[in-house]
Amino acid sequence: MKSRRVLTAALIAITSLVLTACGGGGGSGGSSGPVTLTFQSLSDQPAAIAATNKIVDDWNKAHADIQVKVVQAGWDGVYDKLITQFNADTAPDIIHYEAAGVVPFATDGYLADLTPYVSDKKRADIPKGVLDSVTVGGKVIAYPTEIQSYVVFANRALLQKAGVTVPTGDSMTWDQVREIAKATTKDGVYGLGWGLKSPTAAFVALAPGFGGTYFQGTGKDAKINVGAGEMALPKLVDTMAQQDKSILPVTLTQAGTKALAPFYAGQVAMTVQGSFQAANIAKDAPAGFDWVVLPAPGGSAGPAQAANPQTVSVNKDSKHVKEAADFLDFFTNTENLAALNEADALIPGTTSARDVLMAKLGSKNGWNVILSSGKYLTSAPYLFVDKYAQWKDTVATPAYQKFLGKELDAAGLARALQDGWQSISR
Repeated sequence: MKSRRVLTAALIAITSLVLTACGGGGGSGGSSGPVTLTFQSLSDQPAAIAATNKIVDDWNKAHADIQVKVVQAGWDGVYDKLITQFNADTAPDIIHYEAAGVVPFATDGYLADLTPYVSDKKRADIPKGVLDSVTVGGKVIAYPTEIQSYVVFANRALLQKAGVTVPTGDSMTWDQVREIAKATTKDGVYGLGWGLKSPTAAFVALAPGFGGTYFQGTGKDAKINVGAGEMALPKLVDTMAQQDKSILPVTLTQAGTKALAPFYAGQVAMTVQGSFQAANIAKDAPAGFDWVVLPAPGGSAGPAQAANPQTVSVNKDSKHVKEAADFLDFFTNTENLAALNEADALIPGTTSARDVLMAKLGSKNGWNVILSSGKYLTSAPYLFVDKYAQWKDTVATPAYQKFLGKELDAAGLARALQDGWQSISR
């Protein structure tokens, strides 16, 4: 990505003439008529699109002088699209993305500092780990909206058939997951199906439950650490797959969604998925399929998971930063976040919205367990590491795949992760 540069006096003069004629930054560009803010939304599910449009419509009805226009986009290729938009000065006023994606743009100076616009009440409503994920250099650069956690979905009938008592409460341990998987592996059924074709996101997100962080420091100075906390879950998966024989082998090479098919077919008793899959399971599972969400799994450090929320940010070059920030405050109020997350089957970025959904939905489709897992979301060091995305795609994912395929042992995996980071971070 290009860094922002100081333009020459001549270019500034030319640009000022163009902007005088055409406007810029997605705003109205004139003093007459209402301010118009462009909002590039990535919502791709019908219910979430409808919820987003309703929030915008409610705002527009109440603010004749500040109108928001939704520009529907998609998640595919959005990072490269934003690079192009920022470099061409065509980026929207309001940007929907995720923390892992917007932090680099904030670091390069493309996003507005929203700190002056975040009220004390709003700040107190955002869990610390979630707020940390949208804070760069001490500045709040986005409002968190929706978050997923990793949860274990179980076929209640298969657990009961194996004599397993369905766990209850807010959390359980990964050792319990292992024992349930062992108990339910019989008669052609495997205890667990886990789509780990692209395993890095899950292993990094779940590492805090074992005290793992993967990275210390930020930016170019970040250092990698692959120790006991980082290796605990990959080694557990390997033990379950190779020693216990309790993981359906094919799922280790499948995408997460693909691992739902054997779950529906009764081939596996449990599956690890992003919490948002609750909505898909409720919609797609066979009639009469009795499923349950198990309590949040945790390791030696509890059920902590790294938070990478979806976010809404403001283009620093918008002509209407304050107006955009006012809209974001409205967009992320308790009622609106609750509606948006109910539509997307995700966890709200504020405690108050999570409480509203808990009271409204209760245990329906595992909502109580999913929402409770939001209490354990914590800071994600990798969000603030330069070249993390490159390491994830070119080093970590291939190394994890080789480990799960028995081409690397645990020591070889740790070495590959560390040496790979050293090679790309020089």
